[in-house]
Amino acid sequence: MCGFAGIIASEDRFLEGLDHIIDSMSNTLQHRGPDSSGRWVDPSTPFAFGHRRLSIIDLSEEGNQPMLSADGRYVIVYNGEIYNFPALRSDLEASGHTFRGHSDTEVLLAAIVEYGVEPALQKLNGMSAFALWDREERSLSLVRDRLGKKPLYFGWVAGAFVFGSELKALKACPGFSNDINRQALSLYLRHNCIPAPYSIYQNIYKLPPVTCLNLSESLATKASCYEDVSGEIRPYWSALQVCGDGLANLSSDSAETLEEQLDCLLRDAVSSRMISDVPLGAFLSGGIDSSLVVALMQAQSDRPVKTFTIGFEEAAHNEAKDAERVARHLGTEHHELYLSPQDVMDVVPRLPVLYDEPFADSSQIPTYLVSKFAREHVTVALSGDGGDEFFGGYNRYNWAPEIWKKMSLWPAPIRGAVGVLLEGVPPKAWPRFMSLLNINHRTPADKILKLARVLKSSRRSEVYKALVSHWDSPGEVVIDGREPVTHLLNASEIIDKLGFAEGMMCLDQMTYLPDDILTKVDRATMGVGLEARAPLLDYRVAEFAAKLPLDLKIKNRQGKYLLRKVLDRYIPRELIERPKMGFELPIVDWLRGPLRDWAEALLSEARLRDDGYFYPGLIRQRWEEHLAGKRNWQFHLWDILMFQAWLDEYR
Repeated sequence: MCGFAGIIASEDRFLEGLDHIIDSMSNTLQHRGPDSSGRWVDPSTPFAFGHRRLSIIDLSEEGNQPMLSADGRYVIVYNGEIYNFPALRSDLEASGHTFRGHSDTEVLLAAIVEYGVEPALQKLNGMSAFALWDREERSLSLVRDRLGKKPLYFGWVAGAFVFGSELKALKACPGFSNDINRQALSLYLRHNCIPAPYSIYQNIYKLPPVTCLNLSESLATKASCYEDVSGEIRPYWSALQVCGDGLANLSSDSAETLEEQLDCLLRDAVSSRMISDVPLGAFLSGGIDSSLVVALMQAQSDRPVKTFTIGFEEAAHNEAKDAERVARHLGTEHHELYLSPQDVMDVVPRLPVLYDEPFADSSQIPTYLVSKFAREHVTVALSGDGGDEFFGGYNRYNWAPEIWKKMSLWPAPIRGAVGVLLEGVPPKAWPRFMSLLNINHRTPADKILKLARVLKSSRRSEVYKALVSHWDSPGEVVIDGREPVTHLLNASEIIDKLGFAEGMMCLDQMTYLPDDILTKVDRATMGVGLEARAPLLDYRVAEFAAKLPLDLKIKNRQGKYLLRKVLDRYIPRELIERPKMGFELPIVDWLRGPLRDWAEALLSEARLRDDGYFYPGLIRQRWEEHLAGKRNWQFHLWDILMFQAWLDEYR
């Protein structure tokens, strides 16, 4: 795993100092690549690559970057891992290619020489973002992996086209403007993250997952905004097409046969991600996904797998005991670290630097802490990310269609009135109200508010939008914050085409997974120089899951049915069965207690008015209601607080 940066300048004034500029940009990424650094400057034009390396495969200098192809035509900077590179290498050697070292980067270059860029991409199984300079055609290709595991930003700074693994690299280019994109800020309040292709800065963008941006040298330097190059961004795979094709060609095999096929596929996905020249382990929460990954690792290892978990003294937020029981059953070398509330809160000031732009999924904190803990022992850690989106794990996949079916029998005005009524239920009455509705959930406040939003919806796509939104109407909060187009605009079409549950899963694969989950994991792990690998995000697993009938994903109101059946082969069901927890933190209480003074300073009316990004009224109202215990606005307030903290760091 690594970090890279690059620049194509249109003016000769950049040429003389290009070495210094590219070094300044790539050195901001030292945390992503602490083992070595390199640069390559084109002798005939103001173009340069910079790279920071975290050595995982082929620790020798032969794996260093930037790397030139054997024929000298291509130069690459690459961040990621290609898990099927041994097989690709064998095919290429059979075609006459020879190799200096043993890195997957060299194999990727040879594949591009042999097949071309897009045909080579079709052959890759891995996670990656890379930039490729074609010295013959004088063109640049920027590429991001199928599911968006690795980040890649690009944009224009003072007339130069710049790109890199994180925003901080682009900000190091002379002339960078800190102008905030208020439309992106509105998206942030809705999603608690900023979805691709937008970033928090004007004229700086994220390359969407599974796309390749091909730019000639002249276009890169003449263009000045996203619209100028958007026609050159092309997908080479499609989650929507995979979901659609899968639904049209559902497997007719028996559940037992599909269980065996999934077991074999996951074994291979895990095995290929265990290839490493440095110490390797896994995150273990004791839940279905991480337990399955660890079980498959241990089944294919001749020594105990190193596993890592963190715990909290608060029982409602502690998964460590569950993880320990699973680890004991599997015989792993288990490591656990218990954290105090102060340990967690000490991370808050680091968040703006880690994430570069506002990001408000509060599980970012424990994800960072478990990554930091694991890095003390290993350099690579496998995770269970992806199981929910592909196999129906989130509660909304079961809950939303069921609620919609019932509420569609009610006239819309009555539904809306009940929704308004629910929003007025006082917190003390929430548990009783949930029991009357026969809904059992650890966080009834969250469920009540979501149910109120759903009841006010008139279409299934509006239900989905309500469930994935934090602030319902960001334009009421962000000054001049009109929301731009995102995948949510097409939610109705996707849900109508695929069905309610299947459509939500597909939308989550296209949005929530890359923009929130994978962003969180990448920044948390790479912030400490740890490579995270996710076997369940193998694209073959995605394609397999798309062909499963819905009742093999969700059965008896429980998601991940087929994954559970595979897991039963390795771990007794009683060690796994418990309510879904995740990395939840008691933010709701901390904002009324130890974080209150910090939050009050960031949410003061004078501060909000002087900054000029938010209308203070609604924010202050929700802050005061939260403090008084009248409402639980933790998610809405955390969005604002993370932006304000980020603004303090980067204004």
